[in-house]
Amino acid sequence: MKYTVVGAGAMGLRYGLLLQEKAGKDVDFVEPTAASLEKIHAQGDKVFQSRDHKDRHEVPVKIYSPEEYEGEPDVWIFFMKQMQLADTLKRLAPKFKKGQTALGAMNGMGHIEKLEKYFDDEHIIGGTAMIATILNDYGDVDFMGKEGAGASVYANKTEKPSAVMDQVQKDFKEANLNPSYSDNFMGTLLTKVFFNAVENSIATMFQSRMGQLMAYDNFLEGVARPLINEAYDAAEAAGYHLNETRDEMVKQVDYVSTVANPLHFPSMYQDFVKGRPTEVDYINGWIADLADKNGVAAPNQRLVTNFVHLAEAMRQFNPPINKLSPDYQGN
Repeated sequence: MKYTVVGAGAMGLRYGLLLQEKAGKDVDFVEPTAASLEKIHAQGDKVFQSRDHKDRHEVPVKIYSPEEYEGEPDVWIFFMKQMQLADTLKRLAPKFKKGQTALGAMNGMGHIEKLEKYFDDEHIIGGTAMIATILNDYGDVDFMGKEGAGASVYANKTEKPSAVMDQVQKDFKEANLNPSYSDNFMGTLLTKVFFNAVENSIATMFQSRMGQLMAYDNFLEGVARPLINEAYDAAEAAGYHLNETRDEMVKQVDYVSTVANPLHFPSMYQDFVKGRPTEVDYINGWIADLADKNGVAAPNQRLVTNFVHLAEAMRQFNPPINKLSPDYQGN
């Protein structure tokens, strides 16, 4: 199976590099961000790969702009910011062929509706990845955690088995992406969204690592649970059922914060400290909108959305410290 990864950011590079290195698959990259593409071309069509800030080495890649790409993959893997996807799909539209599958494992919600404009339901896979990765710079990716750390879950939009899903599961397992299959499409997607509505947004507001949030001894019950309860209320009102209970989601926040990735800065923080817009509207804002549409209240989700936007606005007065920088000496 041939794969084309659209978006050479942190997760796009991790998926693509692991598929070509560990699973031996033919992988192309399509990078819609001109500055990133130029940097990787300037490096000789190579990217730098590290693990936990160590063993930094070059890896050759095949990378193209949307306009110049002529490959014909079996599966397109989309990993980019939600606000970039519509334009990228428009640029790539002439390249899509009948029978190709789109796999979206992006943060937030909104991408499935965009993919539906170009791919039918039988050729759309949704997924979530609990895999910590940092983009140090364009063309410079850092895998966080031990090899094989993290896990991912995938569901067909039809919620029925398929030969493509079987092959994706096999290839992703060989790539150390620890995949599993779900027959609950929306429940699978919302698992990551609801988790990110706590960890990503709160860690970004306070410019902290995930584990540092636990310094507040009432973080789980005083912060995480109210946000999780509102998210579940909205989902249940809309007729969606998650793969985890509310208590299991709180336990997941606890586990990731204290055991799995306590030193990790979430992707939203990575955008925040680099002066880029965050995806909070596609996470907490999306949950708040879902609640409004279905007649339930989610004031905490709306407040967090506004707080993150306030933090973005305050960057002009109080520039954030980039704790991801190799020069940073603090905690």
